Amino acid sequence: MSEIDRKPLNWTPSPNIGYTVERRPDGGMHYIFREISHDTLEHWRQFALEHLLDSDRLTRNLYDLRLVEELPKEAIEYAVEVSSDPSTRNIRLAVVLSTEAVKQAVENIAALSIPGGLEIGIFTDIDEAEAWLDRPLTLLV
Repeated sequence: MSEIDRKPLNWTPSPNIGYTVERRPDGGMHYIFREISHDTLEHWRQFALEHLLDSDRLTRNLYDLRLVEELPKEAIEYAVEVSSDPSTRNIRLAVVLSTEAVKQAVENIAALSIPGGLEIGIFTDIDEAEAWLDRPLTLLV
């Protein structure tokens, strides 16, 4: 069993939240958001911060926001908080979206995050996002 197979996800689904997450084959996480409510944001924030506590290697994460039409101010604030954690320097993050409003919000999050941390790519095509994520992680260091 590989290290990826052993690393727990520690995610608990709930009927009150608008996202799911699963472990990617490369060990990162694949988030799919259906909606952005306060309950969803609170659940995601707690989950994301807990996972950053034991971040010990380079990781690829994919956020699928194609079903989200806009990101409220609260979502932007939480995302900036999480993406500014020093542990995000180990993360390559692809965000797939479908609206200009979400694209502008994600660009704002990237601009407000701590420089030298999270490497973020913004896409409208999930295959392009996957190809970008598949680049060697040694490019991060």
